[in-house]
Amino acid sequence: MTGIIDLRSDTVTLPSPAMRQAMAAAELGDDVYGDDPTVNRLQALAAQLLGKEAGLFVASGTMGNLVALLAHAPRGAKVILGDEAHIFHYEQGGAAVVGGLVYQTLPTNPHGDLPLDRIRAAIEHHDDAHIAPPGVVCLENTHNRCGGTVLPLDYLQQVRQLTTEHNVPLHLDGARLPNAAVALGVSMQQIAAPFDSVQLDLSKGLAAPVGGVVVGSTAFIKRAHRARKLLGGGMRQAGVIAAAGIVALEQMVERLAEDHRHARLLAEGLAALPDILIDLATVQTNLVFFRLHAERWSPAAFVHALREHNILLGASSDGRLRFATHYGVTRADIDRTLHACKQVLSAQP
Repeated sequence: MTGIIDLRSDTVTLPSPAMRQAMAAAELGDDVYGDDPTVNRLQALAAQLLGKEAGLFVASGTMGNLVALLAHAPRGAKVILGDEAHIFHYEQGGAAVVGGLVYQTLPTNPHGDLPLDRIRAAIEHHDDAHIAPPGVVCLENTHNRCGGTVLPLDYLQQVRQLTTEHNVPLHLDGARLPNAAVALGVSMQQIAAPFDSVQLDLSKGLAAPVGGVVVGSTAFIKRAHRARKLLGGGMRQAGVIAAAGIVALEQMVERLAEDHRHARLLAEGLAALPDILIDLATVQTNLVFFRLHAERWSPAAFVHALREHNILLGASSDGRLRFATHYGVTRADIDRTLHACKQVLSAQP
């Protein structure tokens, strides 16, 4: 009962035994020259699975989103995205700092979608000299700050129709795209189809130790490759880590359903405890956000109290707390976490 259960994020996963074996045996070359066969295989596999022409291996999801925005939009153009987007909150304004792009945020609905009328208003009036022109529209699926919620396929098609009408590219921050696919019971390709580019993180639920992949048209990936080089993303014998990414895509997607089941069990157990406020409708994948009764508990006090039970969780700047289920977390760990929460809440803070 003394081992730590780390539920802060699905980025704390350790590579599977198959990943470690693949990394040790990976065939290598210099990827800056395009000579690493394992990197090339990963890029081709990701492009195939997401239904795009080409792929690009990147060091992180943040780098993947940034190279995509730089590849799509010229300096002075707008990045149109939600005010709860990961790109806006957690990626240091990279598109503005590096690319001279302008962020225009739109109100995010509770489950992560953006109002269609607000998207339309943001991409119209290309010829108005007073307004920065639209450069790219971004969606996020699953949506982190909305609780790991999933965007419906018909909504994605509606956004695609809008962007096509105005000739504006559409980018998906698909850091947890596999979770969305498993939750909807569809392929990743079906979700990716409306988008001109997709960023897929390999080091969250898929449990690879490093990296992500950006996919899109051949011409787009050529521009993204130049942007990756600008950001210092040439990684030489990167097949060592790309090998784990191949295992992630081939072996680790379907098992995400287990993480979703664990998250649901955890959320329902939390909902039955005093002083916890949780919207079960937002618990759709592997993330569980909740609040505490403010008069009795501060988030920091609860995090500290659970740490005394060797349970780790995350805290947001808006006062919410988050559990993230992932590879390596068992049903017994969920039961132990709920028991610890019950014990902590039954005591005086």
